[in-house]
Parts: sequence; C-alpha cells; structure tokens
Amino acid sequence: MELSSFSSLRNAAYVVHPRKVRAELLKTLQEDRDSMQADYRARNYYLQGGRLLWVDRNGVDQRADTLLAYLREMKAVGFSPNKFCVASITADLNRLRALQFDKSQHSIHQVLGRLEYHLTKAFFRYATGQQFGFTNPYVLFNKLDVKERDSLNVSYYRLFDIPMARPTKNYWKNLCKQTHPDSLTNFIHHIQPTNPLYQVFKNYLAQQGRSTNSVKTLCNLERTRWRLKDNLFAQDKYVMVNIPAMELLAIDHEQVMRMRVGVGTNTTKTPLLSSRIMRMDVNPQWVMPKSIIDKSVARHAGDSAYFENHRYFIRNRETGNRVDPRQVTSEMLRSGQYFVIQEGGKGNAMGRIVFRFKNNFAVYLHDTSSRGVFDQSNRGVSHGCVRVEKPFELAVFLLKDKDEELIEKMRYSMQADIHSHYQKKLTATSNLPNDTLQESKLINSVRVQPAVPLYITYYTLYPNEQHGMREYQDIYGFDAVIYKQLKNYLR
Repeated sequence: MELSSFSSLRNAAYVVHPRKVRAELLKTLQEDRDSMQADYRARNYYLQGGRLLWVDRNGVDQRADTLLAYLREMKAVGFSPNKFCVASITADLNRLRALQFDKSQHSIHQVLGRLEYHLTKAFFRYATGQQFGFTNPYVLFNKLDVKERDSLNVSYYRLFDIPMARPTKNYWKNLCKQTHPDSLTNFIHHIQPTNPLYQVFKNYLAQQGRSTNSVKTLCNLERTRWRLKDNLFAQDKYVMVNIPAMELLAIDHEQVMRMRVGVGTNTTKTPLLSSRIMRMDVNPQWVMPKSIIDKSVARHAGDSAYFENHRYFIRNRETGNRVDPRQVTSEMLRSGQYFVIQEGGKGNAMGRIVFRFKNNFAVYLHDTSSRGVFDQSNRGVSHGCVRVEKPFELAVFLLKDKDEELIEKMRYSMQADIHSHYQKKLTATSNLPNDTLQESKLINSVRVQPAVPLYITYYTLYPNEQHGMREYQDIYGFDAVIYKQLKNYLR
C-alpha cells in the first residue's frame, strides 16, 4: 500500500515518503538485539523485502488497537506487556493520531517505521506463543540429560515424546496474511489455548499476585499452551500418570480412581508420552536391562544356586537357546550377547501383571514385588517404568465389558503360585507335582478393546476435587528449565 495520501497535508512535518518509512523500519530492526525465534522471523520478513503489514495510505487503522488490547492482557498471565512492545506501540499510536511529530526522534517516518516493526514483532511473539507455547519441550527436555559424550558428539536421553503442533515452514508467511482487516480478530480468537486448565491456572495466578509461588504457576500455565495432538481432555475414559504427584488417575466419565505410583529416578527419568494401553500380560517374564546385569548379576556368573533362587535363566541373544548358568562367565554376561530373564510369577520384579502400550522407550506400567515402595513419600525408584499400587483394580478398569469369569481368572492368575506350571512348560513333562494349581483358570494375556488412552504428564500444580490446587515438587527439574526460557517475557 502507498503512503501518498499523507503528502496532501501542507505542513512539511506531515509529508510522508514511503522509502523513508521503510528506511526507519530497517533502522529499528537493525537496532533490535532480541533473539527469540519470532524476533528473527520478523526481522527476516522485512529484510527480504516484505510489504508493510500495518501502515498504509490511511496511516494505522483499528487493527493496531485490536492487537494492543490482547497484548495488554499478557499481564494477566504473568508476562510483561513491554516484552510485546506495548509501551512503544501505545506512545507512537498517540503521536500519530495527535500529529505530534518533531525532527529529533519522533518524525512521522520514525513513528510509522517503529509502529510497523513493533506491531509485527509483537504479533509474531504473541501469535506463536499463544498458539504453540512460548517454549518448545522437544528442545528443552530432549537436550537435558547427556547419554554419551565424546570429543566430537553429544547424545541425549529422549524425555519428551508427545506429538504436538509446532510452526511449519510456511507458518510465518501465513501469519502475515492474518493481519488483514477481515482476518485479524478471528485469527487471534482462534489461537487462544483450548486446554481447560489454562483458565484455571490463569485464575490461580491472579489470586497469588506477586508471590514467589507464581513461578510454579507460570510453568504449568505454559504447559497448557502446548498444542498436544492427543488431548486427554477430549477423552471420556483415559489413564493419566502425573510424575511429580507420583500418582495415577483412571478416569471414566465422572468416575475417578486414584493410586500411588513409583516413577523413574532422577538419573533414569520416566519419559513424557502419550499412547494407548492395548494389552495386559499376566505373570510376565522380566527381561533384565543390561545396566542391572552389569551392576548386580554378572558377578554371580557360574553360581547356579543364585540364578535358581531368583528364578533367573540365561538365553543366548543370537540363537535363542537357554544357557546353563554354570557355563557362563562375568565377561560373557557383560558382553551384551546374553539375556538374563526372570520367570513370571511370585517375586518377579514386574509383579503379576504388566500393562503394555506402544512407545519408543520400552517402558510400561506394571505391578511390583516390592510393595513397600508405595509407603514411601519419595517414589522415584524405577529405571523409567511406572509401578502401580493397585494393579488388579487398574486391570478391571481397563476392561470395557466387566466379564465376571474373565475378572476371576485374572484375579486367580495374579495370586496363584505358578512356579510348577512354569517348570512343566519348560521341561514338557506332566509328572511334576501340581496338586493345588487350577491350570484351567490361568490366563496369560488380555487384550484391551478398545485401547485406553494413556498420558504420562508432568504437572507440578493440579486442581484437586475440592476446586483447590495441589502443589508437587519439581522432581526432575523441568519447571526450572521452562522458567529459564519464560524469563525472556517477564521483565
């Protein structure tokens, strides 16, 4: 759009030269040292010759006021409005509308150039933050814990694997189109967070004022901006594990079942993910992680009594054949060429049932033989899996049809001593004593149909049933990582 209409004004101070406006715009952006992604995108847009978005032959219209009203609201979510150029935009709008220009720092070209750049920069910051979040958890959490490091490369443990929307390649170009008069208001309304907890945390922040606890609220408020592609609040029936609470919620419409859980330690964190629970395996075998083999088992190589007492057996990875414990050495076990497996049943580290779901980490929900863990306040105890306090109750919850015969078989199988049954299967004989075991009631696996959504989340604040707020310790330090990024918008 041209600015030639300003030229009809007789006062030379009001004569507008479009090239001078763009020159002042470029001067403003070159002086800008802010380094958020939105800032780079705003600068690149103009450096690549992008047209003016806000300033036209009529000056600056009501779109600036619409955007400014939303920018001022950022104070209600704990951010500084001036991180969205509110003071500068307001001052320059007032100068423009009152025709209060001078030849020093506020000529008409300087005012229009600053307005154009600051409106675009503020719009880019606001739109991307409200639509996708002001932080990117893929970057923050997946480059947090070092897995391996050498002189050339560093690899990290993946801790966040929840599908979510992020700006695409063409997002910024499309964002510019949303500044049109017939698009802006609808677009800003569309990008507001839809997570119902957003308003809950926003209200809670207003109650807190400037208290030190607001840091935690800001971090949880930010989590509600992330546009997760699989939203638990869209489900009627689901299972949610909240790691800081060390608690599992099983929700079926209005019914809520709670139980304690054990989660990964700070060095073997439970990853954040979403999936579907598809199957329950009763009396599962436990395939031991190599880290445990190296630390606790390898030194017992050759001791058949140790392996028998723990119900461990050894299998060659390549051939699948069982190997006599007396024939292996510590070096063989540490080589990674052998599985150490604990047979299912009583005393198994995974307990009597495991809840399986697709994920990229080989983690599961499962029972445990170490029941005392649920009496501890700190239940960060696992290698990444989630240990559940009430495995049988969770199994029944997952069933769509509560078939009493199936439930009884599950109950029986989770309580029965199946060691003799297990040994019979291994030896393919039928003359082992088995006087009390009712093999017809044993069940190995149950499909969950339909599969039940599972969400492993991380909220250090969460509403309770009395409409209050429960606060939890930031056990993995994720709040600290988020807050470090959010400080770019706080002052």
